[in-house]
Amino acid sequence: MKKIRELEGLLSLPSPINISVWWNLGSMLGLMLGLQIMTGILLSLHYTADMWNTFNSIMHIMRDVPGGWFLRTLHANGASMFFMVMYLHMGRGIYYQSFLLNHRTWLVGVSIFLMSMATAFLGYVLPWGQMSYWGATVITNLFSAVPYFGETLVSWIWGGFSVNQATLNRFYTFHFLLPFLVGGMSLLHLMYLHDKGSSNPLGNLSHTSKIPFHPYFTWKDMVGFVNMLLLILLVVFFYPNLF
Repeated sequence: MKKIRELEGLLSLPSPINISVWWNLGSMLGLMLGLQIMTGILLSLHYTADMWNTFNSIMHIMRDVPGGWFLRTLHANGASMFFMVMYLHMGRGIYYQSFLLNHRTWLVGVSIFLMSMATAFLGYVLPWGQMSYWGATVITNLFSAVPYFGETLVSWIWGGFSVNQATLNRFYTFHFLLPFLVGGMSLLHLMYLHDKGSSNPLGNLSHTSKIPFHPYFTWKDMVGFVNMLLLILLVVFFYPNLF
């Protein structure tokens, strides 16, 4: 009964009556994060983190694994769409000054953004093609700009004096782990959001102009989910190399 009451409390969360489609982006990000984690786990079942066989394992996924081409293109294009929606979500927060309403929600959101960027960079390296090798070398070399111990820091990240097998191992490990941390931070983001409630275009904090989250905004979020999935599938099936 207690769990049912908690669920009812979540569904009856007072939400501003005038929030527009710009407030759908957060739930869409949650959907896409779940999609990325699921496709990533399935891809990792066939991926080989060995610098001599990694690229061949990617080709194996694309050509030999049933539906492997779909999983890989969905994972790659889903990441691009994830960041597009995230930038729109952040832009809405900046435009409507949501950071003034709840500082903790905003700070957790910034942390999610930084971790997502790190995850994307690590994933870019994993196919271990020519551009992956270049990206790993150039981006990690930025740490050499740190005074005094920058070069030591770069060697520590690489696990040697150049990008090598140890680099690929740690990049794969952190690319696998970070999305789960992003998911945990997303739950914290929601907790802080529910602490003070959502902002709205007018900046009105009065509780008199609010309605229950369910069924109004659950159905509104469902419409966003369907449209986003249709857009992703359109890209995956017809323009897989668009991004």
